[in-house]
Amino acid sequence: MVIIGAGCSITRGIKDDQALVRKVTINGVDKEFSEEALNYIDKEQQPNNWLNLQFYYLFSKNGKSKIGEAPALLDSNLVEFSRLQIQKYLVNKGFLKARVSDSIVIKNKKAKLIFTATEGPLFKIRNFRDSIEDAKVRELYRKTRKQYSHVNKGSRFDTDSLAYDRDQFYQVMKRNGYFDFYRQYISYLPDSSFNKSIVDVVMTIDNPANKKEHPIYTINNTLITISKSNGRTTGKADTIQVDTQFRFVDYSGRFKPRTTTDYIFQKKGEKYDIDKQTLTTTRLSELNVFRNVPNPTYEKLSDSTNRLNTKIDIVPLKRMTDRVEAEFLFNQGRFGYNLGNTFTNRNIFKQAAILQVKLNWSILFDNGNSAVDQGIQNQDFRTGVSLIYPRLLLPFKFPNLAKFGVPHTTFSTNFQLFYQKGLVERRSFINSVTYDFFETARKQHSITPISIEFSSGSIDPIAKAELLRQNRYSYVYLIGRTTFTSGSQYTFQYNAQELNTYKDFIYFRGNLDLGGGLLSLLSKLANSPKDTLGQRTIFGYAFSQYVKAEVDYRWYRSLGGEKQFIFRFNPGIGIPYGNSNQLIFEKNFYTGGANDIRAWLPRTLGPGQFNRASYGLGGAADTTRARLKYLDQFGEIKIVANAEYRYKLADNFFGSKLKGAFFIDAGNVWRLGKQVDNPNGEFKFNNILKSTAIGIGTGLRLDLNFFIFRLDAAFKFKDPQFNGSDQWVFVKHFGEVFGSGPFKANYQQTNGENYGFMQLNFGIGLPF
Repeated sequence: MVIIGAGCSITRGIKDDQALVRKVTINGVDKEFSEEALNYIDKEQQPNNWLNLQFYYLFSKNGKSKIGEAPALLDSNLVEFSRLQIQKYLVNKGFLKARVSDSIVIKNKKAKLIFTATEGPLFKIRNFRDSIEDAKVRELYRKTRKQYSHVNKGSRFDTDSLAYDRDQFYQVMKRNGYFDFYRQYISYLPDSSFNKSIVDVVMTIDNPANKKEHPIYTINNTLITISKSNGRTTGKADTIQVDTQFRFVDYSGRFKPRTTTDYIFQKKGEKYDIDKQTLTTTRLSELNVFRNVPNPTYEKLSDSTNRLNTKIDIVPLKRMTDRVEAEFLFNQGRFGYNLGNTFTNRNIFKQAAILQVKLNWSILFDNGNSAVDQGIQNQDFRTGVSLIYPRLLLPFKFPNLAKFGVPHTTFSTNFQLFYQKGLVERRSFINSVTYDFFETARKQHSITPISIEFSSGSIDPIAKAELLRQNRYSYVYLIGRTTFTSGSQYTFQYNAQELNTYKDFIYFRGNLDLGGGLLSLLSKLANSPKDTLGQRTIFGYAFSQYVKAEVDYRWYRSLGGEKQFIFRFNPGIGIPYGNSNQLIFEKNFYTGGANDIRAWLPRTLGPGQFNRASYGLGGAADTTRARLKYLDQFGEIKIVANAEYRYKLADNFFGSKLKGAFFIDAGNVWRLGKQVDNPNGEFKFNNILKSTAIGIGTGLRLDLNFFIFRLDAAFKFKDPQFNGSDQWVFVKHFGEVFGSGPFKANYQQTNGENYGFMQLNFGIGLPF
């Protein structure tokens, strides 16, 4: 609105003798190369993004501030430069006779650039051969060439392919001990016949000056030096000769040698390998305790043995950090926030073990009409302590799995206190041990062999009496019972390392949670007593048995530049069995919220077609409905799908990138079977579409590189709590989206609360 009010003319800042480049056309270029050819036009002659240009006019004060994009003013010198670049690009792609001309059309201070190419014939390779004097290098080249080569008989003569092949074989040499090998040793000699449009290519690899062959180097000793966190190497240092290879010098006095030596992959006596050098640097950086881990440096021994001494200089991070995170939600008088604080000690026991203490407080306010509604509706307080070792701590010897990622062993203790006004307090205490490791660079496994959970609830006496009077025993049992269980979890992730890229890829995360199996076996062996409900107990408490599974599947597609489309499918199911006829309160599925179906607040959707008007009308019904708010809309089955289009709005918006998104969210939760407390909430295959919610929306993202601020506005489009055409609330009641009317008035009367079409979510990070 500000931009529109300021005036939308894109030439309002252009002088009479200037023109703004608004369109660029390239004719005569094959479709295969036309999009890439546009990139060879000088950046200052490429049309502005309309919105970026408006930001510049509004905020940049004639260029004094770097916000948005400065106008792309026509410059004939840059047009000529662009013409030559396009022509050179076509020649490099095999059109050796290519010629490009340009023309400029100016109207109303707006310029159109037209580049016209005459490609000529495409030159192809007739013959290809190599000329390599060093026999070992020749054998290595011929052995590996088929794995990477783009230059073959009959292929297009493409200088980019020649450069690619040269770089690939350079890497091969560097992986096989040729420390002193340079790209300049490789050259290509083309012999072209312009009349026949063919090229003969000879690839030559020269020997070093005055040498008959290229030397192969092996690794000798390794010196590891850790400075103080300010980068200084002064004062007394801990100096240890670890073994025949490693010498460890620590000026910080904070590390044991194993912290680094476990992740140095170049071993004494092995051939020099650039991949192992990179792997060493990457893994040491991933420990998250070092600020700067440069590539190792090498020194040749003065003798003729072709050995290398390695030196690794490391600067550690500060030992302790503290991070604060926040999220805000707002909807029709209901609002809430989520505050988090994480304290980190990066180096416990001098082994790069990380101690994390997390605090998280979520609170939801509701300015409703009843006394139960008003003020704080619910609170969720969580605290946890985790000790994370950068290795697998096992009672038996296990192979080093650090090749594809740093493995971790995590010991954690977590406490959660949930409070619902006028109803319940629930406490949950969980202890677990988890092992994380990579099978490959793309495949990550997480195994929790033991997780022990104790949870209990205290129901408000008045609320309990009212629930029992209404025969709502299941709610009393769900939120008020004390239970003890032990379980195991397994999680598999695929392609997590790609999540912050703009590539085409698929992400998968699957989780399996098994609870109570071991306790069931022990209770039967010990013939433990049963409680009044017929459930076996351990230490006097009934234990839970369940199976829970969840999948997160995402399909990412790049649409060029920083435009991206993402589809996400997130189903889950939890099944109680054996000693349990109901899932633990904390194990149920809920929908809604900033990372789910964004048009609904958390815990306010479903299950199925359940409508909270079923509680009835009147004071008692309104009171019960208010007490159970955010607790009665859960399920054992969840299906959520999201589609989101992300794009860039401005490169420079107050020092950051401004991005946008359009999205559609769909899904719900369902009960496994019919429940008196949730009529029409059960899962049925023939009722999935009718009981599915749909939300639509748009959002802004302020990308500061190290984190992203996100603001999403989501609208209820299809609400499954209604029937027939009444479900399409956004279309049928569009006039009440931002106003009042009979639909909202009727909902207030039957459901005891306002109906909110729009949900605002403010947070940090992307939703998925």
